[in-house]
Amino acid sequence: MTGEAGMDGNGGDMEALEPQLSEAELKRLERFKNRRGRRKPSVMPTDLARTSAFAPRRRNLNTDANFSRVYSLTYHSVVEVKGRELGSQHRDVIYALFRMRAVERRVPNPNHNPNIRTIGVAEKPYLTLFQVETTWRDLLRIMNRTEHVNNLGTVLESLEQIRSVSIRVYQGGPDAFEKALATGRIPKGRGFSDSLLGKISWDGPKLDDRVIVEYGEWVRRVFELRHLVSLNADVYFALKSDYAKTFWPYIDSQPGHTWIDEEMLGELSGRKIKEEAPTKRRAFKQDCRQAFDDMVRAGGLKRWWVEEQRRGRFVSLRFHYEHALPRQGELALAAAE
Repeated sequence: MTGEAGMDGNGGDMEALEPQLSEAELKRLERFKNRRGRRKPSVMPTDLARTSAFAPRRRNLNTDANFSRVYSLTYHSVVEVKGRELGSQHRDVIYALFRMRAVERRVPNPNHNPNIRTIGVAEKPYLTLFQVETTWRDLLRIMNRTEHVNNLGTVLESLEQIRSVSIRVYQGGPDAFEKALATGRIPKGRGFSDSLLGKISWDGPKLDDRVIVEYGEWVRRVFELRHLVSLNADVYFALKSDYAKTFWPYIDSQPGHTWIDEEMLGELSGRKIKEEAPTKRRAFKQDCRQAFDDMVRAGGLKRWWVEEQRRGRFVSLRFHYEHALPRQGELALAAAE
């Protein structure tokens, strides 16, 4: 579906992303792709697989350009989204793109001048870009959408909306972030802020016209510095429930886990369940049950059951589950030199 590595129009090298890995890591990744039905997995950064930055809905999203919200997931990630609220349709497009092979492309840096140095370091002679080359038809097919030209505008609009959003990822824990936020300081530890997508270009409005989506510095960093997880995209795009699409990446990216608490499901949905009214909590419990039924129907889980945990007046649910397919692995990439 994507373009093969070769030479770009300026004579620069176009090297596939995967050859940057060691031979052992390549073999491991290929092995993961062929397990749990991962013939065409979504190879995702963990910060996107285990985040609550996407609302489990498609309508009534906050589109205010001044929108800003911090999403915190205990033990995992702190992600700040600015520009607009992202929903299930945006997650679908991102997971479809990460299911396709990314190609690394080096292009001449127009700002490079070997005679000009800043703090003793010259501008690099090239810029590194990551691209996914596909067609409108393939995008729709992967997303389990009807292959019709009427859907192209919706996909393009989602891509443009993702591009307009700034994502800030803090690599420290949520507790450290909350403590620093209270004092008005930048949290300790590494972090970065960037857009998820760069330039989007297409040859035309026909189903088989070529589409190129360009990643930038953000993707380069997460591919080189973070862990990647191989998610079962066949299951993800077979899900009907927006809540199921919110829970499945977290569950599938941690094959050693066999249960998840209601509170964590709430965090994944961007909600603080304990602070909500009883009627909303009851409705959420029902949404969770339907989501787990959906994951069974889609072939991701073999079965699930609920354990009630009473803490005073508060009754919390713990959802136990059994995967329908063998375990998958994680690929740890070495830090960039």
